[in-house]
Amino acid sequence: MRGREVIKRYKAGERDFSRVSMHAVDLEGVDLQGADLSWVLLRRSNLRETNLEGVNLMGGDLLGADLHEANLKEADLRGANLYDANVTTAQLAQAASIKGAIMPDGTRHE
Repeated sequence: MRGREVIKRYKAGERDFSRVSMHAVDLEGVDLQGADLSWVLLRRSNLRETNLEGVNLMGGDLLGADLHEANLKEADLRGANLYDANVTTAQLAQAASIKGAIMPDGTRHE
């Protein structure tokens, strides 16, 4: 699924994007607050300054994604793959849960 399609569907009221493949999409600065992105493939995607507040990213694959300055307040990142992701100034500490997530340095958060 392309970034523009996600934005269009979100604006139309859709919130369930679980298990969708969005490899290398550009969602910079987009508001996706409250969306279900569980088990989604977002490898190498641009999520800079994206509002992911309250988003379910459980089990999501964000390998190499750019989350610079992304709002992750109350996001569920349990079991997510954040390996090699840019989380510089992202609000990772405000996430609801990161238990079992693979962190940017390859370690698993317990």
